[in-house]
Amino acid sequence: MNENLFASFIAPTILGLPAAVLIILFPPLLIPTSKYLINNRLITTQQWLIKLTSKQMMTMHNTKGRTWSLMLVSLIIFIATTNLLGLLPHSFTPTTQLSMNLAMAIPLWAGAVIMGFRSKIKNALAHFLPQGTPTPLIPMLVIIETISLLIQPMALAVRLTANITAGHLLMHLIGSATLAMSTINLPSTLVIFTILILLTILEIAVALIQAYVFTLLVSLYLHDNT
Repeated sequence: MNENLFASFIAPTILGLPAAVLIILFPPLLIPTSKYLINNRLITTQQWLIKLTSKQMMTMHNTKGRTWSLMLVSLIIFIATTNLLGLLPHSFTPTTQLSMNLAMAIPLWAGAVIMGFRSKIKNALAHFLPQGTPTPLIPMLVIIETISLLIQPMALAVRLTANITAGHLLMHLIGSATLAMSTINLPSTLVIFTILILLTILEIAVALIQAYVFTLLVSLYLHDNT
């Protein structure tokens, strides 16, 4: 019970060397692939989900924006598998690290913004000043829109970090309460354990939803700049 609540979020080491990179590379190895002409049910279901997700995100894009489809699909698969990895016992969730999430969000956001300034500079600059703005408010609105643009990658990273971290902390607290109550009151233990199971199912859904939300927001930033 005296264990640090944030101990599971500390980057693991092997013989004093950081193991986060190996853990990050582990989930893609679990994705099944097929060398045969006819796929099995697992591969077929996986391909169907990828096509469905890609179609959902690429519907609003033009031809230029759809060139990012492979990157966006790879991103959502990577984040989803990494989030689910953290639900395994004695595991580490890389997406609870703000530094990693920023390392994903900043390049993607910067790439979309730079593309917008290169291909549609008038539309990109028009976002800083809404049409019909009174003249006295122009300097203030330009500053506000600039701040809102620069804060987008931080919002992406913090949203993912906060949701994953909060869920893991809650699961840790309820799990500790279940162990503590197991020697005191069995009926209460069963109730808390049922809540823990329901929370675990919810966290699986949150892991997938947060991967979709992160990728969808990147897709929306891309849509605004293509």
